[in-house]
Amino acid sequence: MNSETPIGIMDSGMGGISVLREITKLMPNENYIFYGDSKNAPYGSRSTQEIYELTSDVVDKMLDRGVKAVVIACNTASSAAGKRLREKYPQLPIIAIEPALKPAVINCPGGTVLVLATEATLREQKFATLMETWKDRAEIIKMPLPGLPEFVERGELDSPELREFLMGYFSKLEGKKIDGIVLGCTHYPFVRKVISELFDNKVKIFDGAAGTARQLRRRLYSRNMINTSMKPGTITWLNSSDDPKMIELSKKLYNLKLD
Repeated sequence: MNSETPIGIMDSGMGGISVLREITKLMPNENYIFYGDSKNAPYGSRSTQEIYELTSDVVDKMLDRGVKAVVIACNTASSAAGKRLREKYPQLPIIAIEPALKPAVINCPGGTVLVLATEATLREQKFATLMETWKDRAEIIKMPLPGLPEFVERGELDSPELREFLMGYFSKLEGKKIDGIVLGCTHYPFVRKVISELFDNKVKIFDGAAGTARQLRRRLYSRNMINTSMKPGTITWLNSSDDPKMIELSKKLYNLKLD
């Protein structure tokens, strides 16, 4: 394996592209394979075992292509499969994203933090442990948003239907003042602008993409696996869906200008 060997990045669909964007900003000379499992999306309402099997299958596909590291750029897959996959592949650097609850609580001390994520992420032990660690520093409200990733998978990032969908959930907060919002699913940063506007642009918003990118770089450095080439890296786009529009949409999301 040489330093130019690609890094594999997977997601249950296309949400992980928000993580890929941060990774390529930090390490533009690396080569990447992005695999979106849109055929089986969403993962969020599936059982833990189903999520593990789907995630493991994608990781195996990327290993067949010789990747030097794997990023699980999906909070749901990370929660359900990250630990088991590290045990299955002890020599493979596996970086698993998690909701950015720590920075949210630190930046909103004594305030109220709303965690938006999938049902599966919020029910897994990984998040329970994270919440137990930080529950005394802020009020933490969990809110699953089943159906939101599908808006992103359709490329619908700002529409009256999307706003109505979100308001249907946010209205349940009954006027409670929210100080910080954690985007605990990698699809959600693509609708960050709409979420912010629905809270009058007065909340701090956090996601785990940049932290995941830094962790990947640390792990590669520690194993002397950083690409030393000076030429720009490449991205190979793969998707489990037979619809060619999925690759087109993947590239569009990657190049999208977000506020």
